[in-house]
Amino acid sequence: MLVSINTENPQQRLIQQMIDILEDGGVIIYPTDTVYGIGCDITNKNAVERVAKLRGLDPSKAMFSFICQDISQVTEYSKTINNDVFRVMKHNLPGPFTFILNSNNKTPKILKNRKETIGVRIIDNNIVDALVRGLGRPILTASLKTGDDISEYYTDPQDIYDAYGKRVDAVIDGGIGGTMPSTVIICTGDEPELYREGAGELK
Repeated sequence: MLVSINTENPQQRLIQQMIDILEDGGVIIYPTDTVYGIGCDITNKNAVERVAKLRGLDPSKAMFSFICQDISQVTEYSKTINNDVFRVMKHNLPGPFTFILNSNNKTPKILKNRKETIGVRIIDNNIVDALVRGLGRPILTASLKTGDDISEYYTDPQDIYDAYGKRVDAVIDGGIGGTMPSTVIICTGDEPELYREGAGELK
């Protein structure tokens, strides 16, 4: 289904409909503060594998990120965050940034890579914020690319629905999406390190 949700004031009825899908192990496509994403409840292994398959990825090797509602929720899935990293995160979130952190034992195994790290986002988008807060736990996120070209992303919700409508449980129309992915910051060492420059300017 293609569901249009107001980006300024998301309709609670429609948000709850999307949350019900996530709780039932569904996969949805949604807008972010960068490009459109595809995701699911991080605690549902089958749903995570389904997202990987839709993206043509091996679940055991894919480097997925997930969306948290705030830094407090991030700390539930990561090892101790030092003061420098915490300061950078606090100054830049919510926003178009992915922070790579050392994961802890609460992180689902299917989301851990060989380096035992995770990518976390706190997105500046009212729709996604309402979804994560309503679900009460993080949502897996993977950028929705149009093909093998890493620089090409879907921007029009109708185009996304035409391509994925029969393969996912819902596509949220939150307006035209961006074309630049998030900036990635590695925070597994003593100091934050820029890994990929994307949307946003790090403060």
